[in-house]
Amino acid sequence: MYYPDEIVEEIRMKNDIVDVVSGYVKMQKKGSSYFGLCPFHNEKSPSFSVSPGKQMYYCFGCGAGGNVFTFIMEYENFSFQEAIKFLAQRAGVALPEAEYSEEMRKKDSKRARLLEVNKEAAKYFFYQLRSERGKAGYQYLKGRQLSDETIKKFGLGFANMTSNDLVKYLKGKGYEDKLLQEAGLASFDEKFGMHDKFWNRVMFPIQDINHRVIGFGGRVMGDAKPKYLNSPETMVFDKSRNLYGLNIARTARKNNIILCEGYMDVIAMHQAGFSQAVASLGTAFTEGQASLLKRYAQEVILAYDSDGAGVTAALRAIGILKEAGLTGKVLNLEPYKDPDEFIKNKGAQAFEERLGQAENTFFFELRMLQRDYDLKDPESKTRFYREIAKKLCGFPEEVERENYIQAVADKYQIGFQNLRKLVLSYASQTGLAKPVERPKSGIQKKTSPEENRKKSQRLLLTWLVEEPSLYEKIRKYISPEDFTEDLYKKVAVKLFEGLEKGELNPASIISLFTDEEEQRAVAGVFNTRLMELSTKQEREKAFHDIILSVKRNSYEYFSGQLGSDVNALNQVIAGKKALEELSKTHISLD
Repeated sequence: MYYPDEIVEEIRMKNDIVDVVSGYVKMQKKGSSYFGLCPFHNEKSPSFSVSPGKQMYYCFGCGAGGNVFTFIMEYENFSFQEAIKFLAQRAGVALPEAEYSEEMRKKDSKRARLLEVNKEAAKYFFYQLRSERGKAGYQYLKGRQLSDETIKKFGLGFANMTSNDLVKYLKGKGYEDKLLQEAGLASFDEKFGMHDKFWNRVMFPIQDINHRVIGFGGRVMGDAKPKYLNSPETMVFDKSRNLYGLNIARTARKNNIILCEGYMDVIAMHQAGFSQAVASLGTAFTEGQASLLKRYAQEVILAYDSDGAGVTAALRAIGILKEAGLTGKVLNLEPYKDPDEFIKNKGAQAFEERLGQAENTFFFELRMLQRDYDLKDPESKTRFYREIAKKLCGFPEEVERENYIQAVADKYQIGFQNLRKLVLSYASQTGLAKPVERPKSGIQKKTSPEENRKKSQRLLLTWLVEEPSLYEKIRKYISPEDFTEDLYKKVAVKLFEGLEKGELNPASIISLFTDEEEQRAVAGVFNTRLMELSTKQEREKAFHDIILSVKRNSYEYFSGQLGSDVNALNQVIAGKKALEELSKTHISLD
């Protein structure tokens, strides 16, 4: 739902950013700002700052930044609308009733009812596990060495032996047959009528990132098939876009996510202190799940079963992780089959050591590939080296490819130049990669004119936020039209409007952008590092150069539009006049 700007601003103003962020991050005051360790990336020295004056946060390490809405969106993985509701409730601000079309109202009502009935089913399973009828399920879980605390933490339950207990219970609560079927909790056939989907199984509630029950996994306690039975996909349960345990793992704030295959692996790892563990939901790892993981970590450690099926799944997952831009590693669990079995036999410390020894995914792929070749046979060995060269061509970035060529040459005792020639030869034949071009001199490539233009615009906006009194001195020379980057122009329009009224409120400008990445970009605009200059004369010259640069870029931009845009003529004429005047004008920072 769209909320009026005045409501959004009221909620923002009633949620002081220092108070909100302090609930998540330990901070210390230094000067006019507060500093702490960034909750969005792993760091040892605090680079995360919160400004009470700006009502903004910014991390100079990873670039995360924004206002109080952005922080809640990024930390809790909320949408902008969800962040508004969360902070409105925190501040006691009543939100207007949503205006829905009849179709939207029905859809939202159905979604709410599905979540509601899932929650009720989870409560029922939870209760049954602790009753006399759930004794077998409870003993099974205790036999898997799970503590009562862990059982409670994951909301584990039990589906009774009889085939319609849950149906009777939920219908007694007023839920209709159709809803039970749509939620995947019940089925209907002519022989048995309405009956439970899950019975005589230990139950694993599946929660989304906001801790709402969206489905279930049920495990038999013996050798019956299927061993695991999962909820079908529903309006609230998309297996390809959810991961078991992510609701807990996303706040673990570790520098990696451990991806495994089963519910019990996740639970065993969490109990052992590895709260960053997650698992796919009865399906192969998907692109959607990789995108989801990318929000919380850059590195994913694959802790798949060590059998053939596990290796195949790992090799498939490696490709998906690469495509998503994630760094991957593979955990060696041998001689044990899975993480649960490893931890039971070797303990948490040994598991921690194995994590530290996790294998680079490229070398894991090579090790699996090597099994198909006899390295004692020269011909077979040559074919293996050719396959290595082929895989090395998969690195499009020259520096990375060169680094891997060196690492592979060292590991497999191949001459670096020989392997490099083989890679380049294969690449030129297939067009998979361009030969590495060596720089002809030691001169570094200069920053592009485009980046210089962007930087000067960012610097001017930051400077005006830091010293708003300067606006009066430059308003005759600079207007929002002079900001040729679309995002910067939108920011300048709102900033200049506020400065005209004598009001400076950068945090409210961020709220105009509902996309988290845009909010982060705007925060970056307001937190560009200004030059450390010791004298007043140096600062005045730097400020003058920035204004001149912005104006010159504007003049050149609109000059280029003259052929197609009649309105650009006025901008060019005004720009030329302003440039001439600016070049002769001294602007004092007093």
